[in-house]
Amino acid sequence: MITVQFMPDNVTVIAEVGEPLLKVAARAGITIPTGCLMGSCHACEVEVEGDADPICACISAVPVGVDPLGINLYVDPTW
Repeated sequence: MITVQFMPDNVTVIAEVGEPLLKVAARAGITIPTGCLMGSCHACEVEVEGDADPICACISAVPVGVDPLGINLYVDPTW
């Protein structure tokens, strides 16, 4: 089990390794905007603490070996 912390609201939820990030966010009451659900449109981009590049939440899962997992939510003004 991994602790996932959604920022900036500091919402924390427990998740399993391999669980889809969109499912974890929904369970925590967090809505991550989506578009294509295939990672092409980048509407669901979030930043993972410690990683330089954003990831698409629609095609990403809770990784192994990162506890706690910090997810920074942000809104792209072009969406």
